[in-house]
Amino acid sequence: MRLTLDALHVIDTIERRGSFAAAAEELHRVPSAVTYTVQKLEQDLGVKLFDRSGHRAVLTEAGRELLREGRHMLRAADVLEARVKRVATGWEAELRIAYDDVIPVAALMPLVGEFYKEHSGTRVRVHAEIFGGCWDALMSGRADLVIGAPGEGPPGGGYTTRLLGNVDWVFVVAPHHPLAEMPEPLSNETLLMHRVVAAADSSRNLPARTAGILTGQDVLTVHNLEAKIAAQRAGIGVGRLPRHLVEEDLAAGRLVIKETEEAKPSPELFLAWHTAESGRALSWFIKRLEDGKRVRAALGIAR
Repeated sequence: MRLTLDALHVIDTIERRGSFAAAAEELHRVPSAVTYTVQKLEQDLGVKLFDRSGHRAVLTEAGRELLREGRHMLRAADVLEARVKRVATGWEAELRIAYDDVIPVAALMPLVGEFYKEHSGTRVRVHAEIFGGCWDALMSGRADLVIGAPGEGPPGGGYTTRLLGNVDWVFVVAPHHPLAEMPEPLSNETLLMHRVVAAADSSRNLPARTAGILTGQDVLTVHNLEAKIAAQRAGIGVGRLPRHLVEEDLAAGRLVIKETEEAKPSPELFLAWHTAESGRALSWFIKRLEDGKRVRAALGIAR
């Protein structure tokens, strides 16, 4: 067989990483081995897959077509591998976990470390999502388990949820921001005159969600809560932040809590997974995350 999954994997890695050298590093191979794999495939197929006339190799039209279709084969192979392993051992080949950005990733790492002591062979992928991004990741298949998905889930079902708890959001400003000296509670009319900082919803398919933004208000949009905290600490804008993420800033006086006329939100956070899935890795994480009091304390969220 001229075309192999390994060759497709090599080409995919070169395209993603941008060079043969970077691909070799990711694949833990010497650059000459990567070059040989590509040259051998080009020879077997009788086509040029990369244009090497410039400073870096660029896929030819034939190469782009091969990779476009080849990625379907790679995904299909991954799915098959996962199914075979699940049938044989019950452990998934890979478990993808998405967590909401309000949860400190450092709080999740001890749990992941504990899981690796099982020596299951399951690869774990952990990534952050913003606002409705956790629900989007679950519904689109980008995640097998989501931790801290906020508010109600999307319609359609097919997933199971468990309540983790609530997050206390506080309206904060930098001490040198004009609102720091304004009398409380701050009205919407007053807030409308000042820029709000918002972390962009990371949903790709579900409608993006927003909160705490008034109609007509100037908005600075950033990519995550860390950037939102930094912007508000610098006095660029204002807005609500999870109390547990800014406790040190509040104690040090880098941020100041201000009361507003509108009630403070306290959104519920959920653990959610696909109802039809029953792999041992997923079950392992669910069992430990359902230990409510310990988990809520570790994740820094209140009941």
